[in-house]
Amino acid sequence: MKKFLVVNNPENWNLALENMEVISARDYLTNPEYARLKKARIFNLCKDYSYQSKGYYVSLLAEARGHLAIPTVMNLVDLREPKLVKIVSDEFDDLIQKSLKGIKSAEFTLSIYFGQNVAQKYRELSAMFHRHFQIPFLRVKFSYTNRWNIKSIKALSEVEIPNEHRDAMRQFAIQYFAKKRYDTPKNETFEYDLAILVQDHDPAPPSNPKALKKFVEIAEKMNFYVEFVSPKDLSRLSSFDALFIRQSTEVNNEAYAFARKAQQEDIAIVDYPDAILKCCNKVFMAEALENSGIPTPKTIIVHKDNRNNVIEKTGLPLVLKSPDSTFSFGVKKAATAEEYEKLVGEMLKKSELVIAQEYTPSDYDWRIGILDDKPLFACRYYMAKGHWQIYNWNASKKDDQEGNADVMSIDEVPKKIMDVALRSARLMGKGLYGIDVKEVNGKPLVIEINDNPNIDFGVEDRFYGDKIYTEIITALKNRLEKKSE
Repeated sequence: MKKFLVVNNPENWNLALENMEVISARDYLTNPEYARLKKARIFNLCKDYSYQSKGYYVSLLAEARGHLAIPTVMNLVDLREPKLVKIVSDEFDDLIQKSLKGIKSAEFTLSIYFGQNVAQKYRELSAMFHRHFQIPFLRVKFSYTNRWNIKSIKALSEVEIPNEHRDAMRQFAIQYFAKKRYDTPKNETFEYDLAILVQDHDPAPPSNPKALKKFVEIAEKMNFYVEFVSPKDLSRLSSFDALFIRQSTEVNNEAYAFARKAQQEDIAIVDYPDAILKCCNKVFMAEALENSGIPTPKTIIVHKDNRNNVIEKTGLPLVLKSPDSTFSFGVKKAATAEEYEKLVGEMLKKSELVIAQEYTPSDYDWRIGILDDKPLFACRYYMAKGHWQIYNWNASKKDDQEGNADVMSIDEVPKKIMDVALRSARLMGKGLYGIDVKEVNGKPLVIEINDNPNIDFGVEDRFYGDKIYTEIITALKNRLEKKSE
């Protein structure tokens, strides 16, 4: 397996590392040679891991390409989530107190380079933080009142490492790269406790009130105690056995924090945090679909270097998508070159990469619901009145904001549509997905893979009725029973 050290400026890295190629982040993101590699391990040492930065996209595209990334996108997102940092603080409190007990000052900073600190007495504590976050350079600040608490955790860039630490850091790097392996009591009348995460005033809730009521009804029949929880209830999640997310999911909102904590505490979930990460970023999706040979409209990952060559490949009009667009938010159509220049310029100010896609008009999109690799429901969503998308959030009338839907038996879905939907869902792993497919000139084209798809009473359940809700609650129960084996 080829190994690559991805950095902002390769000329600053003159380490004698065996079987390791040092390359720039820009090369890894834009050179097609790296997208075609089948097996690679990517060590991401970019100076910035913030959302939609070069460092963020190096790890994201590495995962989309099937490369092994250190750190993973999940590691990067965990680092930004204060609630998850608090979980770490609580979980490793004994080690923190033991390691820092001899320090006399009220504050202490621990610098961690590839899992080590220059002082050997902090070796165990440094290794713990590295195992949990997998960030090459990490700085943890502690403060003391009546005990030591984590004040902040942040990733360091190479330029922030003090000169007096550099020799030790280089030795730690050589050692590292030489490795071969890198609250409430239970309700006694029910078998399991289920939390359903919802959010008041959600702009695009994935289930309407009647569907939520149906989930409760079915779950209680299946011996679940059910409680609706809100984003402010993260600290209570540990008292539940299972979590079902029914609020809009984004990498930067509470749904991810709930999913990640549930995963860390071995709580059964629909859906998993990696599903949120992957489906909420169109850049990952574009590379993953292309690398798997799944047909899509002509799609280009746009960056500052290739923005002038896009129209010749996609034609006009074209569709531009922000990487984290959901429910048609952040999706724009450019009918002219001038419109394209204006829109892509605005989007590239917010994100290093943007998606451009060939415009493929149709009267409807197929939506195939898939749960744990099996079809769950089948719909045709029609475009909103007088609009080119299913959703038109700018419509003056609420009834015109979304189009109608046909719902049918899974057996009625053309085989070619079902095949690409199932293949697409498998890219994301087990979970609940909605695959959007257009049929253009007889050919199926996958438009999007959605985590947390709509299950609305009177729409997605129109053909199969209660079976839809039963299958989802059964999936949670199966996860619980598998865990107890």
